[in-house]
Amino acid sequence: MAQRTKYQEKIIKNYYQNQDAILLQRLSEQVTELYLAEGKARAKQWQKIQGVLEKMKVPASRIEQLVKSDNPSLLAKLVEELLAKA
Repeated sequence: MAQRTKYQEKIIKNYYQNQDAILLQRLSEQVTELYLAEGKARAKQWQKIQGVLEKMKVPASRIEQLVKSDNPSLLAKLVEELLAKA
């Protein structure tokens, strides 16, 4: 494997240090997309959201509840809770 430069190592290090903030930002953007989505696009958006929530280590029972409810406002409340913790 090729050696990474110090610049590349710094970028990778910064990504993992800020991963929580990056995932939270992505989740808040996906809430907006979910409000606008309909039909198959909405189901696909929920799959993306579920993946982000799993990476953020949200309990599986809570994720399942959100997906089953198909209610973007509940997801928005979760994002507010997570923002308050951060």
